[in-house]
Amino acid sequence: MGSAEMCRDLAPEIDRLLRASNSYIKKKAALCAVHIVRKVHELGELFAPAARSLLTEKNHGVLHGAVVLITELCERNPEALERFRKTVPDLVQIMKGLVISGYSPEHDVAGISDPFLQVRILRLLRILGRHSETASDAMNDLLAQVATNTDSTKTVGNAVLYETVLTVLDIKSESGLRVLAVNILGRFLLNNDRNIRYIAMMSLQKIVGTDHNAVQRHRGTIVDCLKDHDASVKRRALELSLALVSASNIRSMMKELLLFLSSCPPELRAQTASGIFNAAERYAPSQRWHIDTILHVLTTAGGDVRDETVPNLIQLITNTSELHCYTVHKLYRALLTDISQQPLVQVACWCIGEYGDLLLKGECQETEPAQVTEDDVLDSLETVLQSHMSAPATRGFALTATMKLSTRITDNVDRIRSIVSIYGSCIDVELQQRAVEYNALFKKYDHMRAAVLERMPVIEKNSLGQTNGESAVEAIKAVQPATVKQGEPPLPLQPANQVCDLLDLLGGSEEPLQPSSVQSGTASGLPINNSSTAGGDLLDLLGGFEPTPAAPAPAVTVYEKDGVNLTLLCEKHSDSGLTVTLTASNSNDSDISSFTLQAAVPKSVQLHMKAPSGDFLPARGAAKVTQMVVLNNPNKVNLKMRVRISYTSQGSACQDTVQIDSFPGL
Repeated sequence: MGSAEMCRDLAPEIDRLLRASNSYIKKKAALCAVHIVRKVHELGELFAPAARSLLTEKNHGVLHGAVVLITELCERNPEALERFRKTVPDLVQIMKGLVISGYSPEHDVAGISDPFLQVRILRLLRILGRHSETASDAMNDLLAQVATNTDSTKTVGNAVLYETVLTVLDIKSESGLRVLAVNILGRFLLNNDRNIRYIAMMSLQKIVGTDHNAVQRHRGTIVDCLKDHDASVKRRALELSLALVSASNIRSMMKELLLFLSSCPPELRAQTASGIFNAAERYAPSQRWHIDTILHVLTTAGGDVRDETVPNLIQLITNTSELHCYTVHKLYRALLTDISQQPLVQVACWCIGEYGDLLLKGECQETEPAQVTEDDVLDSLETVLQSHMSAPATRGFALTATMKLSTRITDNVDRIRSIVSIYGSCIDVELQQRAVEYNALFKKYDHMRAAVLERMPVIEKNSLGQTNGESAVEAIKAVQPATVKQGEPPLPLQPANQVCDLLDLLGGSEEPLQPSSVQSGTASGLPINNSSTAGGDLLDLLGGFEPTPAAPAPAVTVYEKDGVNLTLLCEKHSDSGLTVTLTASNSNDSDISSFTLQAAVPKSVQLHMKAPSGDFLPARGAAKVTQMVVLNNPNKVNLKMRVRISYTSQGSACQDTVQIDSFPGL
């Protein structure tokens, strides 16, 4: 309760009492010294000599107070940490005495001699042994003795063992001792107490990167924890199972994860699906296995996958030409079975539109022969178009697929023309626009129809680094970084709309801004026609023919803060048109999730934000996320853009803004 001034005045008296003859007074003085150090850090030097002398005491209460005081001093002062590393042999002797001592009714708790003091000493040894080879070597034998001699049948013994494991894993311990620590955690996984199982998986999650092989030995037990009734244990078991997937066990682990996906709680489906996609991308033994795995996930939990799953799967299918026949047959059967899973239906419609001729031939050696007629295929697409379960984007896929079939079939072109004409007056503006364009193809530009609707070419990995991965992209090397004005605080929010706070971000601008959100790939509340999904660009088959773009200007860094780096690359494709590519990377040691970008420009500038390549930034720059922004500036106003950056790091939400006043290459 004392103030900092009172602590300074009484510190010499407390130091004197630390040397008193009465053990009870010394214990109380040590605990008082702990609180003084917490309030006035610089007084720690005063108590250091007395704290070390207290380690020679026999009274457990005094020893406990001394260990707590030394721990406090070492955590707050690096010089004190170096000084107290010399006390490691003394602490080891005290700990050995506790481990091998006989029954003492004064200190015994469930057969363990003073577990509270043991835990405190183990925590102090962990601090002293961290980053020190000498100190770690001095305590290795003791830790092995505690790990092998402590009774694990009672909660008290498990508490001591858990602290021992944490100490072993945190110091520079021998490899054999680390394996022993992992085995103890493996035994914890078999404990009936869910709390013990939970902390065991938390600890294993932290070391799976450094001691992967040791953790792999307990893979079967970890997978069994997926069947636990406790939701928290299930979540930890899922995270650990995904971390254990490797090239050698991909088939067996994926079998277990797919089984878990079919019965897991709804709140875990998105995480499970994303983890399966990432693992399949990294370790797929074959392309067919990769496609089958993704289709299995879409069939089981299609409503819980990320938006980029559809374009990524389409890219994967496009690049495996030898499996086109197999894939289109499999997707056609899936479409007949269930049209409620929207991502699956979208991919199926796309494949039927592209490879409908292979479906009609029925000569696929990979699957059972099936006779599919033109009417059957068109019936299935009409079912999707007319179903109340179909989202607007799904209807767009189905309408485009129907149109593409007009160049792949011969007997039902009139029926296709009739279907397309119906949607020329559809209430959905996007669908209506596509139908009008396709009607124009049938009438005015029929000579171009075959060329416009020809099969899509193989999708190469482009300069933006887009790949087949769930959220990973190839690294982009930014050159000639430049400093751009950043970090200006946003003005107060307007309550009318969640994105209205972007309207006044440019302060002195004479024209209001046009907001755009990329979280769902659409611009909220804007009177412009954008594709409503990540696969929408595939529908824009009649886009205008653009002139050959000039070479892009060098990328510049527009934001760099807290390990998050954002670069900007501009490519001018007409007098008023500009494509801006924003590339984000993460140099921190922890992953970043839920990464989104929002942008605002003056009202006279038209803005279209395409779907991002992902929303996950792995640690240490392992992969990047790209976001393409298409700007049209017909009035040639002074171009400026405000970008809001939002993400989640280590469980906390972060948000920042950056203003871009200059665009390289303009």
